[in-house]
Amino acid sequence: MTSSPSDGARRNGRPAPGPAARGPFPTPGPYDLAVIGAGPAGLAAAVTAADGGLRVVLIDAAERPGGQFFRHAAPGLAPRRTPVHRKRAAFTAWSARLAAHIRAGRITHLPRHHVWTAERGGGPAAGSERWTLRHVPVDGAPADHPPADAVRVTTARYLLLATGAYERQLPFPGWTLPGVVAAGGAQAILKDSGALPGRRIVVAGSGPLLPAVAVSLAEAGAGIPALAEAASYTGYASRPGVLARNPAKAVEGVRLAARLLRYRIRLRTRSAVVRAHGTDRVEAVTLATLDRDWRPVAGTEVRIACDALAVGHGLVPQLELAVSLGCSLRTAPDGTPAVEVDEQQRTDMAGLWAAGEPTGVGGVELALLEGRSAGRSVAASFRGSERAPRARAATVRRRRFADLMATAHRPGAHWTQWVTEGTEVCRCEEVTAHDLRQAHELGARDARSAKLLTRAGMGWCQGRLCETAVTCLAAGGDGSAPLVPARRPLSCPVSLQDLADSGPAADAGPSTTPQASAL
Repeated sequence: MTSSPSDGARRNGRPAPGPAARGPFPTPGPYDLAVIGAGPAGLAAAVTAADGGLRVVLIDAAERPGGQFFRHAAPGLAPRRTPVHRKRAAFTAWSARLAAHIRAGRITHLPRHHVWTAERGGGPAAGSERWTLRHVPVDGAPADHPPADAVRVTTARYLLLATGAYERQLPFPGWTLPGVVAAGGAQAILKDSGALPGRRIVVAGSGPLLPAVAVSLAEAGAGIPALAEAASYTGYASRPGVLARNPAKAVEGVRLAARLLRYRIRLRTRSAVVRAHGTDRVEAVTLATLDRDWRPVAGTEVRIACDALAVGHGLVPQLELAVSLGCSLRTAPDGTPAVEVDEQQRTDMAGLWAAGEPTGVGGVELALLEGRSAGRSVAASFRGSERAPRARAATVRRRRFADLMATAHRPGAHWTQWVTEGTEVCRCEEVTAHDLRQAHELGARDARSAKLLTRAGMGWCQGRLCETAVTCLAAGGDGSAPLVPARRPLSCPVSLQDLADSGPAADAGPSTTPQASAL
């Protein structure tokens, strides 16, 4: 998310412009297609659309494309091989095609930019209304892309959302202790800098990411005393036909299981961390066996010493822009909202496509397939073709497997029983479970009502960490309550100066094209 400046002397990591330097920011375009997000889906969509002759702008918060899955190592560090990096060959091929399009001027890459709002309108562009995107450089962005950093407003005929996802957290007593980190966050830091959050790390939560995280940390030298999966892998057996049609997933699971055995990582299914212990830092965790509805079973508690805990319960699609635009949503099998799309990745809004995690978390292979399908569909629309490409069978097959994963790892209805009255649920505003349960007694039955009474979700993260827990506690402790994303006018925090810079005056600025950035 974009940070507001801490003082008036510096903005975005660079000296703030003086009155003489301040003025309207250039508005490039209109482009044929704007892609928000340069992860696997956005990368595939941008390259495929450029292959079809479209002029594309690719806007992303990261410095280099690839998203979290293909996260780059810090400069000077060799990429660390992890269980997912056997897929890097495909990413390398897509990156080479992207670089070629950038050199040819068919794709403009705006790295380290947050799109904080998008709207339809602004006049005809090639026979269609255009999309207007407003974005700001990420706080602390380097000054090696001065033309791109000046761009705050971008227009395009078509828009594609590939905004990714964030990790779902279920709170428990002690989860705010130093040393307790998100499972995906631990892996991201490892990929980025080779650093470990500790030397003896318990990995816990639910979802297919956990075994990969445990193996990655073990390969980097950490001891993994336990890998706790709250669900049961027997859930995959409920749809044997889906498994049979996705043999590569079975092979991937066998490989991960072999690595768990190699590093002597003990897998405990139907088990969860119900408490973290420590003073200045986590020193131990308590694991408990769960019943089928995720209630802790009395008498099964076991305490495990550790100096770090990597915990996460799957991913939640990042939908701020989709919701603000009014896209129709569906509820995925794990209770998370996702953008409703057709077989060509089109939303129910004209000129708007979505691909990858916003349409439902499904992994890198599905994201690449959806991105390519979306790019081909946009290109067909641009040409006015009546025969748009149909979805590939592989896309349908992998989406069904993604739905099976979501079903198998959906949080149980009674996980809230391990949350004590004093457990902080909203860390930003220090709202406890007691506060939320009191709000429920006063009539707060949803996250919005709970927010009005307790300020839960009004902090810096805008509810991303606590959204699931607040929703479930507001529903009276129903741990399986589906999420209903809030509609916000801004998709991320924006400073007042950035709002002024991207206002109507900025739209009137000279139309210039920013220099394409190198990969």
